[in-house]
Amino acid sequence: NLTTALRQTWTGDILAGLIFKTPLVLIGFHPAMLVFAFGLNLVYQFWIHTEFIKRMGPFEILFNTPSHHRVHHATNPRYLDANYAGVFIIWDKMFGTFVPEDDAEKPRYGIVKNLGSFNPIVIAFNEWIGILKDVLSAKSFREVLGYVLGPPGWSPDGSRMTSAKLKERWALLKTGPQARDAGAQAPAE
Repeated sequence: NLTTALRQTWTGDILAGLIFKTPLVLIGFHPAMLVFAFGLNLVYQFWIHTEFIKRMGPFEILFNTPSHHRVHHATNPRYLDANYAGVFIIWDKMFGTFVPEDDAEKPRYGIVKNLGSFNPIVIAFNEWIGILKDVLSAKSFREVLGYVLGPPGWSPDGSRMTSAKLKERWALLKTGPQARDAGAQAPAE
């Protein structure tokens, strides 16, 4: 769905500007260069929002492709928190966040936890409000850092479901009751 590529978060633009773009301007990059670079990245990502293109052979070694990007948008446990690349998939491969699309498991698109609203204001601010509530309930600076910089679902007592926990649960379910009863480890993916 190529129109998906045009649907960008406006709260993300504000955050990206503060965290990524402003420091680049402060160290000397011309703002026009940043607009061009970020725009080029966005244009590249337009064509990868499709199911029409399946695999692209050697091109997939270095570049983000529709197959890689389908994984990025999937809610299947095996695909969570993967393939963040805009253009170069090599970064995901280097940092351990690359997951190839498996023909045996079609990506299910969406979000892990449904919001129950189609209101654009609720959609845009839901996670920000959740993070703010967590930060305000934190009992230490370490907890604040965990809520802000930790993975989605992080909690100081480990009671919430992070993607790592969801993947572990999924792997155990995949191995079946016999493997769980025997205490076997889930297979590495």
